[in-house]
Amino acid sequence: MCESSKGIYGQRGEANTRTAPRPAERHKHRFKENKALGLPPDSTGRYIHQGIVCQEGVILFSLSLSPGLRSTWVQPTALGSSSVIWTMRIWWLLLATGVCIGNANSQDTCRQGHPGVPGNPGHNGLPGRDGRDGAKGDKGDAGEPGHPGGPGKDGMHGQKGEQGADGRVETKGIKGDPGSRGPPGKHGPKGFVGPMGEKGLRGETGPQGQKGEKGDVGPIGPAGLKGNSGPVGPTGLQGPMGPLGKPGPKGDAGPLGPQGEPGARGMRGWKGDRGEKGKIGETPVLPKSAFTMGLTVLSKFPSSDVPIKFDRILYNEFNHYDIATGKFTCHIAGVYYFTYHITVFSRNVQVSLVKNGVKILHTKDSYMSSEDQASGGTVLPLKLGDEVWLQVSGGERFNGLFADEDDDTTFTGFLLFSS
Repeated sequence: MCESSKGIYGQRGEANTRTAPRPAERHKHRFKENKALGLPPDSTGRYIHQGIVCQEGVILFSLSLSPGLRSTWVQPTALGSSSVIWTMRIWWLLLATGVCIGNANSQDTCRQGHPGVPGNPGHNGLPGRDGRDGAKGDKGDAGEPGHPGGPGKDGMHGQKGEQGADGRVETKGIKGDPGSRGPPGKHGPKGFVGPMGEKGLRGETGPQGQKGEKGDVGPIGPAGLKGNSGPVGPTGLQGPMGPLGKPGPKGDAGPLGPQGEPGARGMRGWKGDRGEKGKIGETPVLPKSAFTMGLTVLSKFPSSDVPIKFDRILYNEFNHYDIATGKFTCHIAGVYYFTYHITVFSRNVQVSLVKNGVKILHTKDSYMSSEDQASGGTVLPLKLGDEVWLQVSGGERFNGLFADEDDDTTFTGFLLFSS
C-alpha cells in the first residue's frame, strides 16, 4: 500500500536545508507545515527528514536515515486508535533499525555524496589602503634678497717692501759757481721706479714716531780754485769708480746734458728724514663682463644649427649677451671663461660652443629612459667684436635640451682678465 518516496523538502539520503525567511513569514510558513502534519509548531526554521507516503497521499511518519536521527512526525488524526498502536510499533521498530543502521554506517566506509550547489557570491571586501603620495608640488617663489652686511674690520699693517733698485745716474753737468753750505751727509743714487703694485686695504693711522737724532757734521774740505769752463768734450768711456771725496761747494745748476749709460751702484747713503704722507690716489676701475642665461618651458628643445636663444635672465647686468640673437659680443678684449650645464630629457643631445662661426667645443649625451645631465667649459681669448654662442648640432634628433620648474639648462661666460 505504501512505498518509499522522496522527502517533502529533498531527495532521499540528502539533507535539504532551507534558510528561514523573515520572522513573520517564517512563523506563518512553519505553522502551515506543522498543521499539515498534525504537529505543533517547533522552534526551528529547518526541516530535514525522510518520509514514507501512502498511496492515498497521507503522511504516516518521517524519519531521517542519516547517522544522527533528525526528526519524526506522526499523523494520528488520519488513522484510528488501532492504527495508532500499529503505527507506534512500526515507529519503534524503525527507530531501532535506524539506530542499528547508524552504528553500521559509522563503522563502514561511507560513500561520497554528490557535490552541493555552489553558494552565492560573498559580500564585497573592505576598501583597500590609501594610495601612494602624489607628485612633488610646484617650486615656490624666490625670497627677497637679504640686507648687505656691515663693513669688516681693518686688516693688519703689511710688511715693509724691499728697497727698489737704484736709478740711472745722469751725465755730470757743467760745474757751477760755489753755492752755500749744503746739508750734512750724502744721499745715495736714485733707484729704478718699480712696477705699480696692487692697492692694499687702508690701514689704521699709526702713532707719530719719534724724530731721530741729527748726525754729526763732517769736516769741511779746502775750497779749490775755480777754473775756466772749457768746451764740453765728447762723452768718454766710464772709468772705474774712484774713492769717495769730500763734498765741494754747491755750484749753479747747469743745462741738462744728454742721458748717459747707467753707472755702477754706489755706496748706500745716510738715511734721511721721513717725508710727509702723500695723498690717497684714485681707485682704479676694473673692467667687468659676465652673464648667465637659462632656458624656459617655452624655449626647450631648440632648433638645430642656429644659436640657442636663452630667454631666462639669471645675470646680464652689462647686456653683453643679446637675447634676440642668442650671441655674446665681446666689449672688453681679454681672456674669458665659458661653461654650460644641460638637462637631457626625451631625446639625445649634441651641442657645440661656437666662436665667430667656428665650432670650438663639442658635447654629446644619449638619453637612456630617464633624465641625465651634461656640461662643458673652456677658456677663450677674445678681441673686441668677437661673438660666442651655443648651438645644437646633428639635427632635431639631438636637441633634447630640457627645462622646467625643477630642471635647468644654463649658459655662462665671464671675463678672467683684460688684455
